[in-house]
Amino acid sequence: MKSFTLHNGDQIPAIGLGTWKMEDGAAKDAVSTALEVGYRHIDCAAIYMNESDVGKAFTSAFSGDLSRDDVFITSKLWNDSHKPEHVRPALERSLKELQLDHLDLYLIHWPVAIKHGKWLPESGEDFVPIEEVPIIETWQAMEECVAAGLIKHIGVSNFSIRRLQELVDKGSIQPSANQVECHPFLPQDELFDFCEANKIQMVAYSPLGSGDRPERMRGDADPVLFEQDVVGSIADKHSMSKGQVLLSWAATRGTVAIPKSANRQRLTDNLAAGEFSLPQEDMTAIDNLGIAHRYVHGKFFEMAGSPYHADDIWS
Repeated sequence: MKSFTLHNGDQIPAIGLGTWKMEDGAAKDAVSTALEVGYRHIDCAAIYMNESDVGKAFTSAFSGDLSRDDVFITSKLWNDSHKPEHVRPALERSLKELQLDHLDLYLIHWPVAIKHGKWLPESGEDFVPIEEVPIIETWQAMEECVAAGLIKHIGVSNFSIRRLQELVDKGSIQPSANQVECHPFLPQDELFDFCEANKIQMVAYSPLGSGDRPERMRGDADPVLFEQDVVGSIADKHSMSKGQVLLSWAATRGTVAIPKSANRQRLTDNLAAGEFSLPQEDMTAIDNLGIAHRYVHGKFFEMAGSPYHADDIWS
């Protein structure tokens, strides 16, 4: 299985299973199937509200031939737990639901803070300015969790170069990963280069264009990756699906991808895509699609009275 090397020499599989938007018990079956067909990387988060289902799949799998150490497992710190005193309790809740004693990777989900206990903000008053809960203080609390043996690696999600640089400069532990939206419409080249130079692994969410994203993230004129003729022609040339081409593009350039699926055949196909390296001519053709678009735009944090704006998050 193709993998990439983290800054300390540990390996992270190039293709993982994303569990965002898996509801009504679907996460347990999807994770169980993924582990059966060979996945060794599962991506979770407290805000997905399905970690207890994922935990049931882990318990079942790890009671058989599969070892806990065989699987790279990620979860994320939600926005209401940025204060240092809230970090470890939030981590321990995720560990309890996932039925694990440690995580391989724990990420700060967004550079956005909300009032503790307010799971989803309903008004601008529910937000806390990031200056009142500095990211470096959250990071230092996560570092303490590493020292306690609860996490092997720590990282971030939806972080810009500016935010990453602060952790590189001030943190005692190197960020292992930055998970961001990444696909041919949003290759994140400048961010990718920064991460590569600083030995921070880029992890791509929505690598297939997030076709099932929530309605609040949709626009009337959103482009569709699967409708691009270039992607279709490359798929035909290599007898691959369009989804496999997009995942191979990610893995070939050195990006971990975490597509979501609950279908056994699609899970198998997605995993296989990470093993195929696209020729440079195909990589160049995909890089030259000429369309720039972000699906997970962050504008849902811009309600009246909020101190957060999407442009500030990405800048």
